Amino acid sequence: MANLLEQLKEMTVVVADTGDLQAIETYKPRDATTNPSLITAAAQMPQYQDIVDDTLKGARETLGKDASANDVVTLAFDRLAVSFGLKILEIIPGRVSTEVDARLSYDIDGTIAKGREIIEQYETQGISKERILIKVAATWEGIKAAEVLEKEGIHCNLTLLFGIHQAIACAEAGITLISPFVGRILDWYKKDTGRDSYPPNEDPGVVSVTNVYNYYKKFGYKTEVMGASFRNIGEITELAGCDLLTISPALLGELQSTEGDLPRKLDPAKAANMDIEKISVDKDTFDRMHAENRMATDKLSEGIEGFTKALVSLEELLADRLAKLEG
Repeated sequence: MANLLEQLKEMTVVVADTGDLQAIETYKPRDATTNPSLITAAAQMPQYQDIVDDTLKGARETLGKDASANDVVTLAFDRLAVSFGLKILEIIPGRVSTEVDARLSYDIDGTIAKGREIIEQYETQGISKERILIKVAATWEGIKAAEVLEKEGIHCNLTLLFGIHQAIACAEAGITLISPFVGRILDWYKKDTGRDSYPPNEDPGVVSVTNVYNYYKKFGYKTEVMGASFRNIGEITELAGCDLLTISPALLGELQSTEGDLPRKLDPAKAANMDIEKISVDKDTFDRMHAENRMATDKLSEGIEGFTKALVSLEELLADRLAKLEG
């Protein structure tokens, strides 16, 4: 009998949720995603110091020997996620997601500019924009910025997505892909209710992604659904059949080492026959639905704050590394 990972790959695109190149080589996903926390973690691994050092040296070379250390670190910081993305693209056949600075999550113009800049960095290195997903937080402003980028042919991945209102707004904006977070939704409900666990089919994160998937397939939206942020393989197997699932190396390993039958749970043909109400989401509707959803409100804010802290840690890491390099 085939293992769960092999069976999952037959019905769902498996994506590696990591900046660890060795893990990507091991599990051979089609695509890979990164975020500020993952890049910061990878940048601290000894095996990737060359990527960090080369990025810092390149920034110094670009700016010249008279540039301040702060300016060099700022430029290297802007380039590091792309540096890891370029290495990842040497391994995978598909796309890599590279995230816009979380501190721009409520800045439409800033997000658009940063998205274009990331694409330009990749294209300078000979990478087509078809292989890049610009990752943006699913605030109203982030969605509107991504809508502009999509019209320019720049594909986007809307992340930190916790509510159906965010998902519908993304679909109506023509976004390429969304990343609804399963595990973080579960975390919130466990804390809010005091429950220790949920059966996989009742897991609030699983239920949320299932509802989004069925809504999209019912109404024929082209936006792809990529479940993310998993806490256990039960959440993953309950979403078998989802367009894509982005999975950490630890859970990829568990899926690979587990044998058993994996039935398809999500199916566009079944969704097409479901009785689902269609909702149009403008800014007022988005704001109202967001305010009414305590979980989405808490987790979106918390996610942006967490990614921002990771970025600050990365800047400090780069400053320390530059000081050592330049003596």
